[in-house]
Amino acid sequence: MKNLLSFTFFCCILNLSAQERPKLVVGIVVDQMKMEYLYRFQNDFSQNGFKRMMNDGYTFHNMHFNYMPTYTAPGHASIYTGTTPAMHGIVSNDWYSRSLGKEVYCTEDTSVKTIGDGTKDEGEMSPKNLQTTTITDELRLSTNFKGKVIGISMKDRGSILPAGHFANWAFWYSKTGNFISSTFYGDKLPDWVTEFNAKKGYMNYINKGWDLLKPVATYGESLADDNPYEGKLYKVDKPVFPYDLKLMVEKNDAGVLRTTPFGNDYVADFAKLAIEKEMLGKDDVTDFLTVSFSSTDYVGHILGPRSMELQDTYLRLDLTIADFLNYLDKTVGKGNYLVFLTADHAGAENARFLRDNKYNVINVDYKEITKDLKKFSVDTFGADLVKNYGSFNLHFDKEIIKTKGLDLVKVKQAFKDYLMTQEQVKRVYTEEEILANPGADYHLNCIAKGYDVTQSGDIVILDKPGYIEYGPTGTSHGTTYSYDTHVPLIFYGWNIKKGESHDKKAITEIAPTLAQKLKITLPNGTESEVLTEILDK
Repeated sequence: MKNLLSFTFFCCILNLSAQERPKLVVGIVVDQMKMEYLYRFQNDFSQNGFKRMMNDGYTFHNMHFNYMPTYTAPGHASIYTGTTPAMHGIVSNDWYSRSLGKEVYCTEDTSVKTIGDGTKDEGEMSPKNLQTTTITDELRLSTNFKGKVIGISMKDRGSILPAGHFANWAFWYSKTGNFISSTFYGDKLPDWVTEFNAKKGYMNYINKGWDLLKPVATYGESLADDNPYEGKLYKVDKPVFPYDLKLMVEKNDAGVLRTTPFGNDYVADFAKLAIEKEMLGKDDVTDFLTVSFSSTDYVGHILGPRSMELQDTYLRLDLTIADFLNYLDKTVGKGNYLVFLTADHAGAENARFLRDNKYNVINVDYKEITKDLKKFSVDTFGADLVKNYGSFNLHFDKEIIKTKGLDLVKVKQAFKDYLMTQEQVKRVYTEEEILANPGADYHLNCIAKGYDVTQSGDIVILDKPGYIEYGPTGTSHGTTYSYDTHVPLIFYGWNIKKGESHDKKAITEIAPTLAQKLKITLPNGTESEVLTEILDK
């Protein structure tokens, strides 16, 4: 009897020890998701997707990005590192680096090669440009590399940056229709990935085409199916349902899938198989799966935030998430997994739509901005001093300035004065003003947190609210304003109590909170501010 009691006590201790961490953490990032979508579309959501997470988990209603520019690559990097571009170095999706003197793509790495059936350029990717560790890195280190980390997304940057430096694998979608990776992670794809690709499952979605999920009356939160603020998917005659995806693929390539809600479905299909084949969450060593749903961003950019297409994409994503949670229940077990869902940035309203409704704003073509800056430079200084303009950063050609004997301080002031005469410009900050940031200017604080002195520009421009550096249709993002910074954050599952907060929070609090929750080392660049609401039991 005594031995039986001892054995029972020993088993209880083991069980308690196992519950100190979840078996699996799943990080879900929805590309270009505004918090508002959870409110606007909630009446049409199922009970088992977003609503399940909000009703049974903890929702932060007032979560914001705290830097500029608010783009995909810095967004994913900031979520998982717990710091901002000024520290982690991913200052945009692509940018002109002053230290390298050339254009840089966030995850480019020519020292590695594509593995899998993708194009050469699509696979030459790794996390080498990421300068700090991620929460996924720290999990690998804290488990002596026993805990697995896998990143999955349609976009390379959506899988590579969250998965970090020490990931077992990161997989992303190729325009060939295959999930690929690079030799940074291994010499060849796992057999289960090769088998998945061989089935060409994406064609099941393509062949069905894209029509409305629900009756047209359901889409009262959106504008008419054909409206002047929508772009056209792959040059269709009109942006209206139904879409013949098979014809689009025949005229283009399998990359078409990205611009439909079925890109999210295909990512989820692949993620579920990864859980099964990589045995994620099957032992007492915590694993981490990062999933980024990118199709929302493609649809938002092309068709805009008021399109039926976008609403349909979210209604379908809701069902995809419901199915994914049910899968986790069955395979990992309720109470054994921890999920968080957030976004890498939000997005602006279409400027023409706002203007047509009597808000005096415009869209501005960034190429025209560059052209005007060059003209001003030639007219004023007799030479083109503009090296590059992009992501609101203006770089000067220092060699020409030196050769002509110009004073850089006076050059900066002249450009600053000129830019302040432009309709879209709210403020202009020089490098010196950014680095000497006194902390009183909210927008300057955001710019400073996104500024890397070795890579960013000599001048950074802040446009006025509502103005957008983009084309006349669809939408974009990138600014310090709430429509670009305000995103959802929901924690659900293992040791998460029900609740909600309306206090303002920063996206950089997610990673250190997870570190505290999992009792592992903090990512090395984080300021370590945490969300105490989900740490209290």
